[in-house]
Amino acid sequence: MVKANRYKNLLHILSWGVVAFLFSVESHAQVSQIREGFVPIFNGKDLEGWHISRTNHHGTKGNFFVEDEAIVMKQFPYGQGGIILTDKRYRDFELTLEFKGHVGTNGGIFFRSSESGSGYQIELSGDGEPGTANLIGEMLRVANGAKAKDLEKVWKKGDWNSFRLRVVGQKPKMTLWVNDVLMWEVQAERNDLIADATSGMIAFQLHWSATLMPVPGGRCCDFSWKPNAAHAYRKIMIKEL
Repeated sequence: MVKANRYKNLLHILSWGVVAFLFSVESHAQVSQIREGFVPIFNGKDLEGWHISRTNHHGTKGNFFVEDEAIVMKQFPYGQGGIILTDKRYRDFELTLEFKGHVGTNGGIFFRSSESGSGYQIELSGDGEPGTANLIGEMLRVANGAKAKDLEKVWKKGDWNSFRLRVVGQKPKMTLWVNDVLMWEVQAERNDLIADATSGMIAFQLHWSATLMPVPGGRCCDFSWKPNAAHAYRKIMIKEL
């Protein structure tokens, strides 16, 4: 009986040792996912550090919430969008995040953005549809835009896709990678921002729809936002340069 009890105790100790080892490996893997020098700007639990614009032309009532450690956005009421911005302003930085979107939607990642959403934009069209990862302006005339090269070769349909954006300089040099593949590198000829601003907020856009009600069988919104569709962002981290 004594030997049996010792054997059981040994198994118990070994099993806990295995659990502790696996937990250690998992924790190390999670830490190793954060690039050196980067800090999270989204805690995965709530919208602390972020706020919804009350002056954006896409809307001021969009449904922004946290689900499965991601910032999720849906129109509410239908037809109204908006933007959600960081409380903090950034000048030179590298930004990394993962994005997932439904087909038939449109939005974007803004940077050096004003409170109302005037700034540089990386367009996000549905699930990697045409326009995605292009550099454009939102309420801003951009002298030097860019189109993503061969995005369809690296885009993972129906899955999360990673973005890494680097922005440096008063006349910004901007570089974008999708799933660690270079899409474009642009050296701006000028500072396009109003009053030559050199910093602004990071923002995610929820595009408005052309109608305020779904049109049965109609093409009301296949290019802007289908009913009940969503965009989601997770693992949002930044490194100030």
